[in-house]
Amino acid sequence: MRPATLRPRVSASIPCRAPSSALGRHRTSSRPVPRATAPRTRHYSAIATQKEESHCGGRALAVRDGSSYASAPAQSPLEQYRRLVDSGTLRPDDHQTRIIEKLQRLHDDLLRYKPPHISHSPPSPSLFSRFFGKPSEGPITPPEGLPKGLYLYGDVGTGKTMLMDLFYNTLPSHITRKRRVHFHAFMIDVHKRIHAAKAKLGHAGGDPIAPVARDLASEAYVLCFDEFQVTDIADAMILRQLFERLLNHGVVCVMTSNRHPDDLYKNGIQRSSFVPCIELLKERFEVTDLDSGTDYRRIPRSLSHVYYDPLTPENRAEVEKVFRAFTSDPSDPVIPNRKLHTWGREIVVPESSSTVAKFSFPDLCGKPMSAADYIEITKNFGTIFVVDVPKMGLSQKDMARRFITFIDACYESKTKLFVSSEVPIYQIFSDDPNSKAGEISDHMRSVMDDLGLPSDLVGASSMFTGDEELFAFARCCSRLVQMGSKEWAETAGAR
Repeated sequence: MRPATLRPRVSASIPCRAPSSALGRHRTSSRPVPRATAPRTRHYSAIATQKEESHCGGRALAVRDGSSYASAPAQSPLEQYRRLVDSGTLRPDDHQTRIIEKLQRLHDDLLRYKPPHISHSPPSPSLFSRFFGKPSEGPITPPEGLPKGLYLYGDVGTGKTMLMDLFYNTLPSHITRKRRVHFHAFMIDVHKRIHAAKAKLGHAGGDPIAPVARDLASEAYVLCFDEFQVTDIADAMILRQLFERLLNHGVVCVMTSNRHPDDLYKNGIQRSSFVPCIELLKERFEVTDLDSGTDYRRIPRSLSHVYYDPLTPENRAEVEKVFRAFTSDPSDPVIPNRKLHTWGREIVVPESSSTVAKFSFPDLCGKPMSAADYIEITKNFGTIFVVDVPKMGLSQKDMARRFITFIDACYESKTKLFVSSEVPIYQIFSDDPNSKAGEISDHMRSVMDDLGLPSDLVGASSMFTGDEELFAFARCCSRLVQMGSKEWAETAGAR
């Protein structure tokens, strides 16, 4: 049996309207978003994988009749899973049941677990240590009774995020020190904290990771990381020490990844320095494969009209019409060149209201923007328009990478997206939109098959070569398909 997955509704209607529910937002707007007329331009249907990662941790879980389980009382993971199966939202699956039982085990362990007290300030060094050694930087071993964490890995769409969010959403009510975060955003936060710690330590120096780990542990002793991956040497160099210190402070972690620990940071620079972190993960976590190895049928999804191609005057006018409909409230006018700030840098938003932004592709991806910049943008705007996206080849590889990073940020933050592009959005990275499956590498074809993406829809690309690049490319295509669905259009974009 394949892991249980959502059964999405299929509808032919193409609404451009205010979302019916908010997913994962910290604030909402009471201002109604006006209904926009569905433009009569070229419409594309696509097959999206049924192995979609559904969110239910602190968010609404969309079901077939459009209702939500967000208001349901928290239960244990196993009880909630059975409830979703009984309601028909999820399909029963023996393999996924075994994973849920592991999460239930951790849930029960946390009921009995008492995390150690963590001081908000480091201990004062003794007179002896001032002369003969360094001050204590925290405990050197995990506390007694620390529950073993979980490391869940598998292909995109095997339900990793859904399972982790189900666990997070059913944590006992007395656990208030908890955090669920995308790993990319977590590492951005960590680097900011390390930078501040170094500044505080000054010329005397010292270990900046120790106070960062202490502060993180004091804020949350249950940490849930989504999409754990290591592609950056700066991350690789600090992760082992960071995780070891977090565990010694009594932090319990659940993380999802597309890779077994042994496959993390493969071929990375100075990988030997990262190997101790791999060994730490295998020793301190229960490593579990989510892939049951059984194939299943993929369900076609009805697409909402959010992608417009080609770049004709008619399509440009239609996108502008939709943008004006979303920003028609006179009390919240469109402001040119709004400025956002992150990491001491300034991000200029060409056109925006308080909740809706519009960028041209060069403004968004033609500049040296980082993941932190895109996260800041999606944090501020629930609906984003990106116009004039070109078909990209080898000469635009940097822009393609930034666009993929931007789509990842939009997906994680549940942003409503409207795009106008030179070619169908799923083929913007394609060297030849009419390419045959035989022109795609075996590895790429395997990844696309796992994602439910037919090669004649996406096409081939020679821009992406390494495993991580190929995976990011295929994942982006999969997410673009999902973000163009009616379900996404109806539930995304609230602030």
